[in-house]
Amino acid sequence: MTKINKNYLELQGSYLFSTIAKKVKAFTEANPEKKIIRLGIGDVTRPLTPTIISSLHSAVDEMANKETFRGYAPDLGYEFLRSAIAANDYKMRGCDIEADEIFVSDGAKCDSGNIQEIFGEDNVIAVCDPVYPVYVDSNVMAGRSGKAIEGTGKYSNIIYMPCTKENGFAPECPTEVPDIIYLCFPNNPTGATITKTELQKWVDYANEHDSVIIYDAAYEAYIKDEDVPHSIYECDNAKTCAIELRSFSKNAGFTGVRLGFTVIPKELVRDGVSLHTLWARRHSTKYNGAPYIIQRAGEAVYSDAGKEEIKGLVGYYMTNASYILKGLKDAGYEVYGGVNAPYIWLKTPNNMTSWEFFDHLLETANVVGTPGAGFGPNGEGYFRLTAFGDYNDTVEAISRIQKM
Repeated sequence: MTKINKNYLELQGSYLFSTIAKKVKAFTEANPEKKIIRLGIGDVTRPLTPTIISSLHSAVDEMANKETFRGYAPDLGYEFLRSAIAANDYKMRGCDIEADEIFVSDGAKCDSGNIQEIFGEDNVIAVCDPVYPVYVDSNVMAGRSGKAIEGTGKYSNIIYMPCTKENGFAPECPTEVPDIIYLCFPNNPTGATITKTELQKWVDYANEHDSVIIYDAAYEAYIKDEDVPHSIYECDNAKTCAIELRSFSKNAGFTGVRLGFTVIPKELVRDGVSLHTLWARRHSTKYNGAPYIIQRAGEAVYSDAGKEEIKGLVGYYMTNASYILKGLKDAGYEVYGGVNAPYIWLKTPNNMTSWEFFDHLLETANVVGTPGAGFGPNGEGYFRLTAFGDYNDTVEAISRIQKM
């Protein structure tokens, strides 16, 4: 008899954004005349920039020519893209990362879910609370989480690191030592950041205890403050303890194009084995590479023209973030984030639960956000709005909220 992977039965409820989509669909069907403004899921709204579009067209033309046609991509990704990433994202920031330590993929979400495959099932993971759900759910699917603890939103074998107003939504190194630590800065969902000095403490902690940090830097393009690191490899000795995940989705608008990468330094060894080698084997066995035309588009991001256009995209969304932040503060809300990140984290009013506020906001202002409870127990009582919407829609949404 066929047997299923019973770890999946431990998953608590449906995926957060699927639940939101169902609620919005039901409201829209019942109220077809209402204009819904979506500031919930972190999907971009601005079109791809001219330099990227030009690169895509050129690459498509190459695929129509026998002499320049490309088939399967190299396992790690094309050299032209990996070299551009190494030079611009790392070398220019003083990080000693080589092109062959970069693995090109179709996005950071996939990599953040897949990276756990190279670790043993008996490893203990630590996550921020609140947290991006994929980190937890992918470990539940792998059988690493233990049992769901009824009524808490937690799992028995996961270490939860509270991120609260009191600690600036940045966790402290746990007293119970984990094997794998998930960190995301600038943070999704809270928009919080930490300084290089604070991040160095995590690197030192991981090296001291032979832990591995999985560092999600998908939002590094939004950093303004000089003391906030763009990469964990800006810290001393990070290459012996850290894996970094990056994405082209939120800086270059590739959510519908799909491109990202993972960095695993060759110095990173655990249990006597190179994690770089393990991930290379997993990558070559289960993945056929991002398409050539998409990798050429990624290369264009690092051209002089591409860099200027990306600055414009990021600036557009951060203008939205500033508008949301100020508008909510003026309306009397307690608000965080929105400075070095495209996310605004607000305290729900009148002791509403986060899902009660979701329903209230949808029904009263016809605005969609994301309930904090969907990110973990410490997200209860908070709510996330994103800056990835159209500017005019963002202005209208804040006006509606202010009138509630």
